[in-house]
Amino acid sequence: MALQTITTDDYLLYPSPRNAHRVVFEFQTFVPHPYALVDLPSFDLAGRYSLFSAHRKADAKMGQLVTFELEGDQQRFERLFVPD
Repeated sequence: MALQTITTDDYLLYPSPRNAHRVVFEFQTFVPHPYALVDLPSFDLAGRYSLFSAHRKADAKMGQLVTFELEGDQQRFERLFVPD
């Protein structure tokens, strides 16, 4: 069964089937690497998070959107994430 898309003002989102939470949280980071492996459990985050394939409407750029419940988790991800 295909997953439904989520449309926001800024993105067209396709939820990852591995998401434990299918929620677009307040704190967001766009990763402009559509094929990069984003292994969120390895970041040892404190709060909930979700990952989406994303089409950014402003510039039609494809990538991934990582959303976080906690701002500290977003900062940790941005500090530690290195695309392959």
